[in-house]
Amino acid sequence: MASKLNLQSNLSLFSPCFLYPSPVAASASPLGVKTPNKLSFFGVTWSKMQYEKTLVPVLSRRLFLPSVSGIWDALTGGNSASEAVASIRRGMELFRQGDVAASLIEFDRAIELDSRQRAYLWQRGLSLYYLDRFEEGAEQFRLDVALNPNDTEESIWCFLCEAQLYGVDEARKRFLELVSAFSNAQGHEYFYASLYAGLYYESQNNPDAAKPHLLAACQSPYGLRSNDYMASLAKVHRLCRNWSTN
Repeated sequence: MASKLNLQSNLSLFSPCFLYPSPVAASASPLGVKTPNKLSFFGVTWSKMQYEKTLVPVLSRRLFLPSVSGIWDALTGGNSASEAVASIRRGMELFRQGDVAASLIEFDRAIELDSRQRAYLWQRGLSLYYLDRFEEGAEQFRLDVALNPNDTEESIWCFLCEAQLYGVDEARKRFLELVSAFSNAQGHEYFYASLYAGLYYESQNNPDAAKPHLLAACQSPYGLRSNDYMASLAKVHRLCRNWSTN
């Protein structure tokens, strides 16, 4: 209880209040899990960065696609698009395993195969952040936000990249508009509060303050058991910083 109270008092540093995700409804995609639920921010639904791991179609594609698939692929470059999705899957798995550099290679390959993927590859932005390529990471997240203005978390990661480049004061103006998004949420609070508290302190070049929050995120029940991509990110963060949980 004491540690939870300390966390709450620390979060007042970037009032009005800290970010907590609020479960609304599940979202499906073939590209893996961000969080298991949609989140509501400022009256809009946070959707893209929280895909479910599996997609259950209403009708089997085998019922109607074979007769037109060849024509459609010829017109749209479907083979390249499918290969790009496969590269994204490989990149996400490599990131989960802690091989950040290899994950970026796969994400870049996906863009080469299907340039339309560039504006939606938030996973690539995360890999760039952990490779200390902050300018490219910020650019990736800005592209995403420009096409998907309701995807709030990408704006947070853009802030974290820009804070490393330009300092906290400039980037913090944007961040403070976003941190209140978790204020009235339920579920997974401790994990997300710890994760973003740690990332905030890191953006201030204060690793001593960041470390306990990020380790708490890793060791939380949600961080240990969830298949959420961000739970994997917390573990990758710990590995990249050479932090022990002992």
